[in-house]
Amino acid sequence: MTKNHSDRSDRLKEQLEQVRAEAEKNLAGWQRAQADYANLKRDSEKRGAELFALANAAFMAEILPVYNHFKLALKHLPKEQADQDWVIGIKQIAKQFQEFLKKYQVEEVATVGKKFDPAIHEAVVHETKDGFESDVIFEEVQPGYLVDGKLLNPAKVKVAK
Repeated sequence: MTKNHSDRSDRLKEQLEQVRAEAEKNLAGWQRAQADYANLKRDSEKRGAELFALANAAFMAEILPVYNHFKLALKHLPKEQADQDWVIGIKQIAKQFQEFLKKYQVEEVATVGKKFDPAIHEAVVHETKDGFESDVIFEEVQPGYLVDGKLLNPAKVKVAK
């Protein structure tokens, strides 16, 4: 082989190594971009789910006082009118309301007969109550709610001491 031929071969090998190095660099950059995109997509989906949950909780916070007043009104329906059509209709509306709340993962905080838990209950009264052990709830003053397992508002309760 001639010196000219050898020099040309060396230049071609050098160029080939440069092209390989650049190809590896480009591949690594593309792989990082793919990973960044996957992370961005996952984070975006997570933020969207969090935003939906926040909007759902805000909506429920507005509608639950109406539901509480509706339940309170049902407690005061005259017993002698329980079989009348309008009362049956009102009870059906209450059932639909409960199904609506269940569909959106809203559940009431358990109260009467349960041990007081400051994480989900707010004590408005502590008093001695026959038939109830200490720190057991004997009356619900206002219901509390969980949305998707997270506390929206605590139940206001009376607790035995």
